[in-house]
Amino acid sequence: MLNLDTHILIHGVSGLLTQAERHRLAAEEWGISDIVLWEIEMLHARGRIAFGLDHAPLAAALRRVQIWPITPEICRKLRSLDFHSDPADEIIAATSLAHDVPLVTRDARIRLSKLIRFCP
Repeated sequence: MLNLDTHILIHGVSGLLTQAERHRLAAEEWGISDIVLWEIEMLHARGRIAFGLDHAPLAAALRRVQIWPITPEICRKLRSLDFHSDPADEIIAATSLAHDVPLVTRDARIRLSKLIRFCP
């Protein structure tokens, strides 16, 4: 299982993954934090991405994805993070810690973490 950050999920649905990302994601099941759903709608509402949750390819992908709710355990993991970012990114990273799954992200700030396992 892999934990995808918001932009990796968006790039996956849009066909914008690198060859290495496509290969790695094809070999694993996907999970996302439920805050990714909120972030997609906010990015769409602000005109930063072209589609929201009603986009058919995204809706189809979401039917196959494990969606993890924000839990007290995830919130406690926020205390141990060794980087600071926007709250959504921190929750996504803490989700990886709580579920012990690698995170797939291109975010340079998150990738500085020594605590998070990353998927190449």
